[in-house]
Amino acid sequence: MQGTVDGFSYGVVTPVAAYLMACLGGALGLRCIVRTLFNNKQAWKPGWLALGAVSIGCGIWTMHFIAMIGFQVEETRLSYDVGLTVLSLVVAIVVVGIGVFIVGYGGASGGTLSIAGIVTGLGVAAMHYLGMAAIQMDGSIRYAPGPVALSIVIAVVAATAALWAAVSIRGFMTSLGASLVMGVAVSGMHYTGMAAISVHLHDTTGGARTGDSPMSLLLPMLMGPVIFLVLAGAIVMFDPLLVTGDGDEGRPAAQRRRATAGSDAEPSAPRSSSPFEGFESSEGQPGSAGRRQGQYEASKSAYEW
Repeated sequence: MQGTVDGFSYGVVTPVAAYLMACLGGALGLRCIVRTLFNNKQAWKPGWLALGAVSIGCGIWTMHFIAMIGFQVEETRLSYDVGLTVLSLVVAIVVVGIGVFIVGYGGASGGTLSIAGIVTGLGVAAMHYLGMAAIQMDGSIRYAPGPVALSIVIAVVAATAALWAAVSIRGFMTSLGASLVMGVAVSGMHYTGMAAISVHLHDTTGGARTGDSPMSLLLPMLMGPVIFLVLAGAIVMFDPLLVTGDGDEGRPAAQRRRATAGSDAEPSAPRSSSPFEGFESSEGQPGSAGRRQGQYEASKSAYEW
């Protein structure tokens, strides 16, 4: 028996909320990557990259399961395997973290970004399909190969574009645009993958859907990642290095080198263009009055000539 699938049982509320969470996680994660590129203290780099990986991983995982709140099959009740659900979060963080560390230590070259984008996109896809495997119902989910392949391509291409924008172009609007692209990567991949599914029920007798709603099952699991994203946002907005007054950490390396060179050089007094320059400097030295007068008269005569 074919099940009746409804992916938008709460209207546009779940897609919009899911997209915003994906953008939030992407913005925090990509901002952490940018911080590592401009921070000359290598000791901070692993921490920022790890924070970025967890932020992106939590963002895409939260996006997926907020969107799944709106997913229902009319003829059967849905539940979620807790172990697989948590595993999908771990996979998202670990695989996306690999891509983030590749960019963080490999730079913005084309080869590095391609590898990191592929790994990050595959992490998004792995999280999605592992999360779908956590669904429990009186039936089975089947996938059409075409939309599944397209969903993976969308995830890889959009994730690569977001990473490129994050490490190649500067400015607040660029960071915002990169996070929006990352949101498109996750949301586009999710809903393209959802378009590939069909549900085949085991019980052919029919009957109304009963039991707890997906919202009551998923909301408690979403609280932890959402709280983490809020805390990560506070860390990114109030950078400890900037709060302590070390504003030099936020500047590019070239500017820091120029500033350091300028501070190391001794300031020199402006030189006068007067032909009598320097005669006043000997004032106050013993026996200098006669020499000073003679030098003054000789220089004055030569200058007038």
